[in-house]
Amino acid sequence: MLNSLWLQRILWQMGLLLALGTAAGAGEKPLERVVVAKDGVSFALESSGKPFIVWGFNYDHDDGGRLLEDYWAAEWATVEQDFREMKAMDANVVRVHLQLPRFMKTATDPDAENLKRLQALVRLAERTGLYLDLTGLACYHKQDVPAWYDKLDESRRWEVQERFWKAVASACGGSPAIFCYDLMNEPVVGGGKNAQDWLAGEPFGGNYFVQRIAIDLKGRTQQEIARQWVARLAGAIRSVDRRTLITVGVIPWAQVFKGAKPLFYAPEVRGPLDFVSVHFYPKEGQLDASIEALKVYEIGKPLVIEEIFPLGAGLEEMKKFIDRSRAFADGWVSFYWGKTTAELERSKSLKDALVASWLKAFQALAPAAQGRPR
Repeated sequence: MLNSLWLQRILWQMGLLLALGTAAGAGEKPLERVVVAKDGVSFALESSGKPFIVWGFNYDHDDGGRLLEDYWAAEWATVEQDFREMKAMDANVVRVHLQLPRFMKTATDPDAENLKRLQALVRLAERTGLYLDLTGLACYHKQDVPAWYDKLDESRRWEVQERFWKAVASACGGSPAIFCYDLMNEPVVGGGKNAQDWLAGEPFGGNYFVQRIAIDLKGRTQQEIARQWVARLAGAIRSVDRRTLITVGVIPWAQVFKGAKPLFYAPEVRGPLDFVSVHFYPKEGQLDASIEALKVYEIGKPLVIEEIFPLGAGLEEMKKFIDRSRAFADGWVSFYWGKTTAELERSKSLKDALVASWLKAFQALAPAAQGRPR
């Protein structure tokens, strides 16, 4: 299996070199790889050394709630159009959420067809000048989770997760368009005496965004489990891709419980992680508290607010939060669901009107957040 992954990686890199050569011949400048800057607390472009501020969108589903893998085979033109639209809104990073059931056919066999489509997505990112945040291991639609995966014990489940990341990193790690690998969206450890399901909590909009990496602590601390899990998955990636940044997107418990400390960014856990990714939804009238909660994740590594959206605060409060967080944050990633601002404004839906207002406000903030004059 490993040999086939290496062969796939070599073929991918050959194709990448040809693509870059073609772009250079056409007078287009290829993307530079994003790295942690020499100061250790910000990003830079590898060759030029220019500062890099993350600004972009979560591309997690379309306006109808379909996940990317639900439609990218039959509606590739839609994906291409969406990438152009996000680029036109000043995005430089697009976060895509890879569903484990679509990339692992069995416990040992990756899905070759979807890996090829992922490679096509990387090439699309290269052409449009966008970087990809590849978030993995998602099981957002509970009905799509295969029984074989759901029944695995913790150890064997982690083995599947390692194979997932080896396959993904082997398929596309040769491209500088990969900004980072996000190990899992909002992992949690344990869940009390009655926790039985790997998918935690109630679904939000029909999606299970929170997932357990362990159900039974078995006498271990949460920090011990998180450290072992991060080390194993990061090790799987590093066995085939030694350069691309690694992170994990977390729930900001410091915003929920005063005094809460980061689990996945605790000193004994965070070693393999190159930067901090936290999902932050400010609350109206709690600007100071929100900024203080965010500062808990300022740990001497670059800090990206990997999800931000006005779920609990108005536009003015959101603008103030982004403006104040600029002092120590290195990126902000909102959401785009395939409808442009103009399309949303033509809709008679109140939800669409609110999303349109936010997209316009978010785009207007891009030059300031990226350190450019308005």
